[in-house]
Amino acid sequence: MTHIALRSRFAFNGVSELQLMLVSAGTLLVFGAVLIASASMDIAADIHNHPFHFAGRQVLYILLGCLIGLVVANVPLDWWLRSGWLCLFGAIALLMVVLTPLGITVNGSTRWISLGFFNLQVSEFARILLIIYLAGYVVRRREELIHSWSGFLKPVGVLTLASFLLITQPDFGATVVLMTAALGMIFLSGVKLSRFVPLISLCAVAGALLVLFQPYRLKRVVAYLDPWKDQFESGYQLTQALIAFGQGDWFGAGLGNSVQKLFYLPEAHTDFVFAIAAEEFGLIGALGIVLTFTVLVWAAFRIARKAEKAGMAFGACLAYGMALVLGLQAFINLAVNTGLLPTKGLTLPLVSYGGSSMIASCIAIAILARVEMERMDRQEHREAGHGR
Repeated sequence: MTHIALRSRFAFNGVSELQLMLVSAGTLLVFGAVLIASASMDIAADIHNHPFHFAGRQVLYILLGCLIGLVVANVPLDWWLRSGWLCLFGAIALLMVVLTPLGITVNGSTRWISLGFFNLQVSEFARILLIIYLAGYVVRRREELIHSWSGFLKPVGVLTLASFLLITQPDFGATVVLMTAALGMIFLSGVKLSRFVPLISLCAVAGALLVLFQPYRLKRVVAYLDPWKDQFESGYQLTQALIAFGQGDWFGAGLGNSVQKLFYLPEAHTDFVFAIAAEEFGLIGALGIVLTFTVLVWAAFRIARKAEKAGMAFGACLAYGMALVLGLQAFINLAVNTGLLPTKGLTLPLVSYGGSSMIASCIAIAILARVEMERMDRQEHREAGHGR
């Protein structure tokens, strides 16, 4: 109740970062639900004999994500700090369990565990747990992390193990998001840029080898460089996405009038939902989505920066991590849809169809909200102390 009253009190002093973040997230949730209903209608009718099968499930995922988010928003940051090792164990356990017979393989990738009513994509939650653990490590071992190679290499070792397990699934996109967000957190904690040069070089070489020795990844890179050269094979998905953007023009074909969703563009309601949005709502609608994500990520970074200024080391580091995860995943998805990056299996946070992605995104938003509420609570107590 204290936080609810505090939030409403600050609402009259202009629009806060917390309000901007929540409004942006809510806008994306509503728009995503409408877009999923449109993009999935034909494929749902074909597979499940019900045009709103995926739309109905998406609404349930949104409600479940918001409910879990409310619970997470009421968990004190100190509890997450104390539970760092538990989070690490949980993340590694999830990434290992999916590689056992319990894992579900779809399109050659083993990334899911069945929970009955939906399949849990373990990388979405392992990433959040690892970010929580690393935020705690940065706070506890900051001096060692900044001034010694051993302090720097310990979290890198954890990330290497997690990345190896992700690559084994394989889930290259999740690996990129995790490594980039985690290293960004470590850099923002004060580690010199020179420490990252050998690691970045090693990651670049490893990434190149993974592409060269995995035929399907090499095909994706070749298709990315010139998708029209083989537009009916390796370049098919990207060329269909680009056609969707072209057909959208300035103002789009209108809601429900997409042609590419009629079994032309694969994964139209998941990984490539942004292309359908561009076709139905045009350049203006696509720019609106980009702007909304920009506001969301900007507000998240502002929350992290304010927490840092308030002396909340763990809260600031955790908020930076969540902001980086949301921003990177959104950027990669948008870049893949527009042909700026090779095709990867990453969803658009808060918009794409999928229970795991939706719940994980809501948890990230909830953690950011908790950081800001605790910062405002601390500020209120400080001002009350000065007033006496």
